[in-house]
Amino acid sequence: MDAIRRLGVGLAALGRPAYINVGSAGELPPGRSVEAMCEATWSVLDAAYAAGVRWVDTARSYGRAEEFLGGWLAARAPEGVRVSSKWGYAYVGDWKTDAKVHEVKEHSLDRFQTQYEETRSLLGGHLAVYQVHSLTEESPLFQDVPLQEALAQLTSEGVRVGFSTSGPRQADTIRRAMGLEVAGQRLFSTVQSTWNILESSAGDALREAHDDGLHVLLKEVLANGRLAVQPPQKVQNLASQHDAGPDAVALAAALGNPWADTVLIGAVSPAQLQANLAATDVLLDEGDLQDLARLNVPPERYWAERGALSWT
Repeated sequence: MDAIRRLGVGLAALGRPAYINVGSAGELPPGRSVEAMCEATWSVLDAAYAAGVRWVDTARSYGRAEEFLGGWLAARAPEGVRVSSKWGYAYVGDWKTDAKVHEVKEHSLDRFQTQYEETRSLLGGHLAVYQVHSLTEESPLFQDVPLQEALAQLTSEGVRVGFSTSGPRQADTIRRAMGLEVAGQRLFSTVQSTWNILESSAGDALREAHDDGLHVLLKEVLANGRLAVQPPQKVQNLASQHDAGPDAVALAAALGNPWADTVLIGAVSPAQLQANLAATDVLLDEGDLQDLARLNVPPERYWAERGALSWT
């Protein structure tokens, strides 16, 4: 498959004024008003579509991202775009960069039903995949049969049911979720997980999911921007060799996983997007990939460091 068609745009940092995204502050509109962030979102979507990207990922908790995306879809009427969104977190940041709490998690039947209606009202028939946001082994979803049955009903509406994962035990969550069935049918057909050259612990479980027929999406492949602005020396060296940025090298490493069906880009400006898209021209050999694999750190350490990052 053409590499560009394996890329998708994630709207986590564009639908709200603050997010954990190292190095993007200077790329965002001054003041970050609703209008300015909507315009920035449309600019990135326009550039991505022109380049051949056909997957867009969003969530109820990404501020007004679904609203921005829905407006763009209605105005542009693009062909072939697939949209994935998520439910489970509610945005409570009140459009403030310094909010004490930006989002609140709840995996309940009521939350699902409420947010699904909200998502449908904004995205309509463009919604292709609806995902449980940041599923963990502790989620009540695993014991909530009515919720599982309600999720399974989405397939009758032509929407695939998926889940995303976060935290140091992603692999355990993926394998447990793959075993969930409703009326003898597997509940989930997509999985979206954090994978990057620093945090690759979910790799084997994601490969198993892909081999078992699930569509695998990778998120946070730049480690919330750290691999772009604070890259390890090995990444910087490879970037110089390939005449590309360290972000392109990190994305190329993600694309180097044959089991990764869609690799999400979190660019917040057309310029940042173009730098990321250079990954499709970076051909890493097996030796390069092995060298990058040695950069991984224990997942507990990675997630502790991620948890210490500020929303800016």
